[in-house]
Order: sequence, then structure tokens, then C-alpha cells
Amino acid sequence: MIDAQTIIERGARGGEIPADTITLDEQQRHRRRMAMVSDGGIAFLLDLAEARLLQQGDAIVLSDGRLVEVRAKPEPLYGVTGRDAGHLLALAWHLGNRHLAADITEGRLLIRRDHVIRAMLEGLGATVEEIDAPFDPAGGAYAGPQGHDHAHAHAADHGTHHHHDHD
Repeated sequence: MIDAQTIIERGARGGEIPADTITLDEQQRHRRRMAMVSDGGIAFLLDLAEARLLQQGDAIVLSDGRLVEVRAKPEPLYGVTGRDAGHLLALAWHLGNRHLAADITEGRLLIRRDHVIRAMLEGLGATVEEIDAPFDPAGGAYAGPQGHDHAHAHAADHGTHHHHDHD
């Protein structure tokens, strides 16, 4: 079987055209070792030294030299906006305090749908809309050299989850 042990981060690939693409949601993109099949049917074994989040535009380098470009599959998310930048920052703090993954942009936060979190955000004055969009969350405080959260990556590879509450 073809294997893949190297990732070229988005923006570092240059002009090389990928042989195919692979479209995965955020949880499917958080991997270290897994048999995968590209959108066009190329079967390969992803076998990285450590778990990492494959991001939209990254390229998986196959052992035969071909590239497979990673695409982020749209997922059911909430788009969260605030009254102004300061309010959005406060909302982001509340999400971070609960260790929730968030895709942070200049005017909006994207998070996974959760009715309890939606109620909390709306109670704080946020506008929350249901959307389907690619999810590329920011790395956390314990992220490694590529800005990826190794605790989350470890959980994704081993099916374990870390959770604690803040009051």
C-alpha cells in the first residue's frame, strides 16, 4: 500500500498541482495513522510521526511522490457574532474558558453546534446562526510547533476525551 509520512503546510507547496484531493471534516482531519482513500480513489496509509490537524490546503505527500490536497468538508456549525469587537472578544473568552474549539475570524466565531452553548451565548447577547461551513479551529494554548493542539490530537487518535468544568 502507498504510504504518506509527510505533510506540506498550506502556502508552502508552491505551484505543484495535486494528483487528487481528500475531503474530511475537522475530526477526520485530526490524525496520526489511518488508512485513507482520496476523493478520486487513491488508497494510502497516513503514517505521521505525531498526531496533527490537517488543515484546508495542506498537501499529503504520498510515497510515490504524488500530492493529495486536503479539503475541509462543510459541517453543521454556529456562526457567532457580537455587538462589536470587544463583545466578540468577550464571547471568545467564554468559549475558551469552556475549552471549546473555535474558528476565529475578524468578525465572527465558528463553533460546533451545541444547544446549551447556543443558549449561553444568546444569554450573553450574541447573535447565533446555524450554518454549514468548513471548520478550521485555532490551535490552543498547549499547541505544538505547527500551532496544533496535541491534547486534542491525542484524544482523536485514541478515542479518549478530556473534560473539566469551570464555574
